[in-house]
Amino acid sequence: MTKVLQIILYPISLIYGLGMQIRNLLFDFRILPSVQFPKPVISVGNLSYGGTGKTPHIEYLIKLLHPHFFVATLSRGYGRKSNGFIIASKRSNVKYIGDEPMQFLKKFEKIKVAVDEKRKRGIQFLYQKYPNLDVILLDDAFQHRHVKPGISILLTDCGLLYTDDYVLPSGTLREFKSGVARANIIIVTKTPKIFSPITRRRILEDIKPLRHQRVYFSYIKYGDPRPVFETTSQQFPAKVTNILLFTGIANDYPLREHLARLCSDLVVIKFADHHAYKPNDIEEVIKKYHDLPTQKKVMITTEKDMMRLKTPELSTNLKNLPLFYVPIEIDFHGTDKELFDNEIIDYVKKN
Repeated sequence: MTKVLQIILYPISLIYGLGMQIRNLLFDFRILPSVQFPKPVISVGNLSYGGTGKTPHIEYLIKLLHPHFFVATLSRGYGRKSNGFIIASKRSNVKYIGDEPMQFLKKFEKIKVAVDEKRKRGIQFLYQKYPNLDVILLDDAFQHRHVKPGISILLTDCGLLYTDDYVLPSGTLREFKSGVARANIIIVTKTPKIFSPITRRRILEDIKPLRHQRVYFSYIKYGDPRPVFETTSQQFPAKVTNILLFTGIANDYPLREHLARLCSDLVVIKFADHHAYKPNDIEEVIKKYHDLPTQKKVMITTEKDMMRLKTPELSTNLKNLPLFYVPIEIDFHGTDKELFDNEIIDYVKKN
């Protein structure tokens, strides 16, 4: 977005931000009710509209906790065609529960995955159905003020810190920056794998954490590309000239940078975040792929997009093509990992 357009849209941003500020004040002064549950609830969210890496951070928490505790995730289920409280099962599909919950369901068999647009109701139902549940992880719930989590984790992208951003529509923030005060933990995501102490200090000076807040720094670890369809025997080639990347996520710049190092030419087709793929979208992707002037070519998408592609109407034309996804996970720099892990585990144990 250009500076001129930001200036033009700024009055609208002020009105939107003031509306959110009034809403927050109603919760702060307990005019609107907010519930804190006696059992552990951990929220992962952000100030901005998507793209900070919530899904891999939720997965990190699952991997950290579920060997020792009975864990559930609770999401809104963005883009699903259903309503109300649903506990995912083997019969669930992406249209029924949404792409992120579907990803959790496929990767973690021993946890409970639930969706509910009303998080308070969802938490109540989960603890009623599973009294021995140890902890609930709330996905994208920083603005969901009807629930006060035991730990609120706020994510901010290293490439666009909330301190450098503006409220919608002149920026990507969902509320004024002052909302960060509700966070117990701030994680600066998508930092470089080689991360200098000087950059760390500069970011901390920008953030200026409050006394009750801890700041940690995470980075993305990419796995080897894997076939989207388990039935295929496709192997990712040792040498690739062209990669066609298509995504429906909010922020794909780290993946672009990673893939650019694996090929001579990276071609990108970008759809909207949580895009519901249609057959004509797939036809567009396949045509673009066939138009690439080389035999050493592949298509790549994200793990989250993969969940939306595995439907009969879409998969038929893709199954015989070299289509891969890149698995990702996050890790923390230096001593941040031990400190973060201990803080989370201690909280769950004590509560």
